[in-house]
Amino acid sequence: MNRAGFIRNSLLATGAVVGGNSLYAQGDRTINGQDNKPFNLNYGPHQGQFENHAGKNILDQIQFAYDHGFRGIEDNGFSGRSVEEQEKIGKLLAKLGMEMGVFVLNKGGNGANTLTEGKQEYVDIFLKGCHQAVELAKRCGGKFTTVVPGDFTRKIPLDIQTANVIEALRRGAEILEPHGIVMVLEPLSDTPDLFLRTSTQTYLICKGVNSPSCKILYDVYHMQRNEGDLIANIDRCWDEIAYFQTGDNPGRREPTTGEINYKNLFKHIYDKGYRGVVGMEHGKSMAGKEGEMKLIAAYREVDNFLQ
Repeated sequence: MNRAGFIRNSLLATGAVVGGNSLYAQGDRTINGQDNKPFNLNYGPHQGQFENHAGKNILDQIQFAYDHGFRGIEDNGFSGRSVEEQEKIGKLLAKLGMEMGVFVLNKGGNGANTLTEGKQEYVDIFLKGCHQAVELAKRCGGKFTTVVPGDFTRKIPLDIQTANVIEALRRGAEILEPHGIVMVLEPLSDTPDLFLRTSTQTYLICKGVNSPSCKILYDVYHMQRNEGDLIANIDRCWDEIAYFQTGDNPGRREPTTGEINYKNLFKHIYDKGYRGVVGMEHGKSMAGKEGEMKLIAAYREVDNFLQ
């Protein structure tokens, strides 16, 4: 997927810049009388999901999310922000005790500079992104960076493509591992051209890399589309899964808008011990403040799994 375009269009974001007038009213910290206590799982909103209440300033959006029970965020485009803005985000997260989820490792795009080809210049671009990720993580306090290896190289046998990917990821892990940073590999459903498709394929690659710095990003939306059997596949791949993202299917909007039983799924990963960020990488089913209220209410509903 085109992540920047997805966040911009589906979430109605416009690209916040730190500074300017704050539109967040300090007294506006309740939504429709909802309980604002922390959630059982650590859901991480994206920029733009609360901009109708909080305004376009990313810091105000983070504060708004905190005031409504969220204790994490995601920022796919973090690498494209200025250093000053990155540092301000990191400081606010630290002050609030919030966790940064994933930011995308800069390799030129999901399908671009594919590691399946084994081409040195593409590997070098990826390794440069790994070095950059170390510096980005220092500024935001995060430790997860999303990696999509790239498109298939159809002229090369599949097993050779897999070996090329494993070899490149091993070299990336050598850069990230001393800093405790984890690249999380994301199998996607956006186009059949993308090499990484299923959780079990990604599991095999992680086993081949054999590093604590190379794990699976299990995006429930994409995996429902590509393979289904969600809970069983989560269990099969559990020891290599380091991160989750959400989005209901069809439509890629908040939980309760589609076919996925998120309440059961969240209870399952909670019972298995997952306490990391659950990234809210999806759109909203309604626009405006009403849509933001509906999004928060949906997460309260599916998070109510301990009773």
